[in-house]
Amino acid sequence: MITVSNVSLRYGKRVLFDEVNVKFVPGNCYGVIGANGAGKSTFLKILSGEIEPTTGHVEIEKGKRMSVLKQDHFEFDQFQVLETVIMGNKELYKIIKEKEHIYAKADFSDDDGIRASELEEKFTEMEGWNAESDAASLLSGLGITEEIHYKTIHELSNNQKVRVLLAQALFGNPDILLMDEPTNDLDVETISWLENFLANFENTVLVVSHDRHFLDAVCTHVADIDFNKIQTYTGNYTFWYQSSQLALKQRSEQNKKAEEKKKELQEFIQRFSANVAKSKQATSRRKMIEKLNIEEIKPSTRKYPGIFFIPEREAGDQVLNVENLSFKYDGQNLFSNINFTVSKGDKIAFLSRNALAITKMFECINGNEKATTGTADWGITIKRSYIPNDNSAFFEGVDLSLVDWLRQFSKEKDETFIRGFLGKMLFSGEESLKKAKVLSGGEKVRCMLSKTMLESPNLIIADEPTNHLDLESIQSLNNSFIDYKGTLLFYSHDHEFINTVANRIIEIGPKGMIDKYCTYDEYLDDEITKERKVQIYG
Repeated sequence: MITVSNVSLRYGKRVLFDEVNVKFVPGNCYGVIGANGAGKSTFLKILSGEIEPTTGHVEIEKGKRMSVLKQDHFEFDQFQVLETVIMGNKELYKIIKEKEHIYAKADFSDDDGIRASELEEKFTEMEGWNAESDAASLLSGLGITEEIHYKTIHELSNNQKVRVLLAQALFGNPDILLMDEPTNDLDVETISWLENFLANFENTVLVVSHDRHFLDAVCTHVADIDFNKIQTYTGNYTFWYQSSQLALKQRSEQNKKAEEKKKELQEFIQRFSANVAKSKQATSRRKMIEKLNIEEIKPSTRKYPGIFFIPEREAGDQVLNVENLSFKYDGQNLFSNINFTVSKGDKIAFLSRNALAITKMFECINGNEKATTGTADWGITIKRSYIPNDNSAFFEGVDLSLVDWLRQFSKEKDETFIRGFLGKMLFSGEESLKKAKVLSGGEKVRCMLSKTMLESPNLIIADEPTNHLDLESIQSLNNSFIDYKGTLLFYSHDHEFINTVANRIIEIGPKGMIDKYCTYDEYLDDEITKERKVQIYG
């Protein structure tokens, strides 16, 4: 049990939390959500004791152990992998190091013998003899093979470090687990392993993530940060989002009778309870949703950007033909023997184990990079817009207000017209006069989306368009891509985004490609696809 009592946090005049009172109970996994800047990561730091609140206190049930997923990838560089994982249980690790120190003494005294006996007793109670095998098992589950276990952390890639730090957080079955963006830099297989682990984890979990599929898979509750308060709701992210939108719609329907609204909400809950049967936590979650009090559902105060991509003209039948495309980078093939034809209306999700391969392929077909071999021929009716992964070239050294920045890409130069597009992306009033060069990462992406809306393309290339966006913007962009009447080529790490948007999957590797018309989930489950992956990656 974690009890948060009257917690406030202020930085000067800025109030982040104001008299927060909330409890987190064992057996539940809480997805901590909130707009960018709401204080999600800061709240986890308050719970872990890393940040002291201005007022109030956090009480953790006596004898309970908390573990935190570390975000500092360099903190343990000098330690071996296996040792780093065991350090996740601080008390056990302390006992191990003290034992080693005592047994290494040349002048071993009677007092040392008594202390060693005490330590051995505690060590046995904590199942210390299984520590290395348990740590090794966790690492293996996360894709860290045995030959890496005795390397030092600084020898690992960033991708591997993330997995080791995740194993450290999970080690020793902590009573409370705090995780800030745990899926960052993880591949599909590792995320699936983590989802299964957390679905069967019986203690308390609080997780911050922008991955909606992950939140839906693991969370039994949502902890919503809004108006400097925290409110918990039963259900996963999708349930919270859909129910809050329904409640918002009902609030605007002033003439609808209370009985009708209650019936509509009850029917929604029943539908959601039935659909949740596919979940890893189906039984317990369905019971919780069925017990939900109708009055608990509140309209969300979130602001969702208005994203609408409307093609200026319809594309012809010839869209794009790619033949024998390959690209070498630092002497290594990022991809080779890439051949595909894009049809009008295709929404293609591109996949690769190496994200750089997709970025370079997009740059090649868009004409920004020269391929090592091959061609990319566009149809004459195609008007395309490119949303790159790295958008810095559009903003660095640009001393323009947002209005003037966006005006560069518009045929219509009227300021009211331009401000309308910025307003759709939540840049209203004085915010539209901010300098483009000082924007945050999420604000820059929203500006790039405004640019694309203005261009009215019939084909969009989007490389990681959800990067830096909050959940509200991701949800809006997801919906807009579903509704888009043009052709779409995109890359994303967001499972839900890919699965709901793409009607075709193309995976590229150093030795070839896989091309299938299917959903993302169907692609992942296909046994032939799994065999082909070995061939394209070698």
